[in-house]
Amino acid sequence: MTKYFLLLTLHFSLLAQITQKPLLEGKNGMVVSTHPAASEIGLAILKNGGNAVDAAVAVNFALAVAHPSAGNIGGGGFLVYRDKSGAVKALDYREKAPLAASRDMYLDPEGNIIPGKSMTGIFSVGVPGTVAGMQEMHAKLGRLPWEALLKPAVALARNGLVLTEKEARGLNRQRTEFIKENPGKNYLLSAEGKEWKAGDLLVQEDLANTLELILRKKAKGFYKGPTARNIVREMKSKNGIISKKDLRHYQAVWRTPIKSQYKNYQIIGMPPPSSGGVALAQLLQMVAPYSLKNWGPTSDSTIQVMVEAERRVYADRAKWLGDPDFVKVPVAELIDSTYATSRMSSMNFNQATKSSDIQAGVFPGYESPETTHYSIVDREGNAVSITTTLNNSYGSKVFVGGSGFLLNDEMDDFSAKAGAPNLYGLIGSKANEIQPNKRMLSSMTPTIVEENGKLKMVVGTPGGSTIITSVFQVVLNTLEMGMNMQQAVEYPRFHHQWLPDKITSEPNRFSAEQQVRLQSKGYTFAPVSAIGLVEGILVLPNGNLQGGADSRGDDTVSAY
Repeated sequence: MTKYFLLLTLHFSLLAQITQKPLLEGKNGMVVSTHPAASEIGLAILKNGGNAVDAAVAVNFALAVAHPSAGNIGGGGFLVYRDKSGAVKALDYREKAPLAASRDMYLDPEGNIIPGKSMTGIFSVGVPGTVAGMQEMHAKLGRLPWEALLKPAVALARNGLVLTEKEARGLNRQRTEFIKENPGKNYLLSAEGKEWKAGDLLVQEDLANTLELILRKKAKGFYKGPTARNIVREMKSKNGIISKKDLRHYQAVWRTPIKSQYKNYQIIGMPPPSSGGVALAQLLQMVAPYSLKNWGPTSDSTIQVMVEAERRVYADRAKWLGDPDFVKVPVAELIDSTYATSRMSSMNFNQATKSSDIQAGVFPGYESPETTHYSIVDREGNAVSITTTLNNSYGSKVFVGGSGFLLNDEMDDFSAKAGAPNLYGLIGSKANEIQPNKRMLSSMTPTIVEENGKLKMVVGTPGGSTIITSVFQVVLNTLEMGMNMQQAVEYPRFHHQWLPDKITSEPNRFSAEQQVRLQSKGYTFAPVSAIGLVEGILVLPNGNLQGGADSRGDDTVSAY
C-alpha cells in the first residue's frame, strides 16, 4: 500500500511539474499544429466553410513557410482520414527512390557505408511527394477552391513571418550546413551574417513565387515547368540523380488503413510503407492483457511492460516492414492478438530481456527527429491526421535555386546496408533495401481512434524512431491513465527501439530511485532533452473537442 501511494504521489508530482499550455476546447472545429500561424490559417479555412481536408491542405502549405525545418513542399507524408459517417481512407505520398538509385549507392568499394552520404546533400534526396499528395486529397475529399487554400501561404511567404525563439535558434544552428550545401545562395540566412533572433521578419520571395505557381497550376506547377526545371538543374549542378522523368511520374497512392482493436477502442493507422500503423497496433495488443490502469504510469511494472513490448515490436519492424509494392509484408500476422501474446511470453518482471536475445517473429511463407504533424476535426466530424517530413531537421540542407525550398534527405530511411543503423539508429533488412521507384520505410504514425463507432481521438507526432512510442504513450495516457489531452501530450516520455539496447528518457520521467531499481534488473538509461511534439484532439462525451499542443515546441491549438 505504501508503494502504491508513493507511485501516486510521483504521478501527480509529474503532472504538476510539466509545463502546460492552457487546456483549450472548441465546439465547431479544431486545428492543432506545430506553428501558431499555420493553426490559425487552418482554423480560418474551417470558419469559411472548408472541411478538415481543406484545412489540412492550407496548413501544409503554411507550414512550408512557417516551419521550414519540417513543413515542406520538398518532402512527403501520410494522411489518415475518417469522414463523419465513419468511412476511413489512407493516402501515401511518401517520397520515392529515383530511377537511377541502386542498392549499394551509399557503400564504398569495400562494402562499408560512406558516412553522411545518405543523410546530407544532393545524394540523400528522394523524389518529393507532398504537392502530389495535397492535390490528390483535395481532389477526392476537399470542398473549397484550391486557390483559396494556397493564398494564405503565399501571403505569409511574401509578407514575411515573424520568427519565434525556437525557429530563430533552429535556423542559426543550421547556418554552417546551409552555406556548405548551397554556395553562393542566401536562403534562410540573415542579412550581413548576423544571427536570427525572435521577432525578426523572414521573407521568402522565391518560395512565394513557387507557391503561387502551385496555386495556379496545382501539382503541375511543381512536377513540371519552371519548378521541375529548377530541381533538375540543382541535381545536375551537384551530380544528383533525380530526373525530369522521376518528377513527372510521381503519384500519391491510396491504401487501406490498418484497423486493430484495443479493448473497446478501434485504432486506425497508416499501413506500410509506414511502419507506424502496424507497430502501434502491435504495441497495444501486447500491453492489453496487463493492468496498466491499476498500476499507473509511474510504476515499475508499467514501465517494464511497455519497454519489453517496444523492444519486440522494433525487432519485427527491422525485419518485416517495407514498401508493400516491392515486398510481401505480413501485416495480418503481425497485428494478430495470438502473435502478440506469444511475443510477450518470454517477458520476466525480475529481469530485462536482452535485445541480443530478441529476434523478429517467424511466419511461414515470408522471407527523424524532425518531422511535423497536424490534427484537424471540422464541425461535421470529419477528421484528418497527417504527418509530413523532410526527415532530418531541414532535410538535405539543399535549397532549390530560384524556387526557395528545401529538399528532403529521405533516402537515409532505406537500409543502406543490412544490419547497419540509419540516422535514428534504426536497423534495417532486405525488406527495406534501396530499389528504383521504391518508397522508403517510415516511422510516421498518424492515428485516429474510435470508441463504440464514434470518433474519439486524432493524434500524431514528429520524432524519427520515437514517433511510434510517443503516440503509443499518449494514447495510453488518455485511454488508460485518465489524463486530459493536454496532460497526455505534456507528460514526460521514454523510448526503447530494440537496438541500441537502452531506454532514452526525458528529464523527470523516472526518479533516481526507480532508475536504480530498474538498472538492477538489467535496464540501461540514456537521458535526452525532449522526445516528440505531439498534436492531439480528444472528442469529449458532450461532443466538444479538447486539444493538446506540445510545449516542447511552438505547437498551438486553434478552435472555435
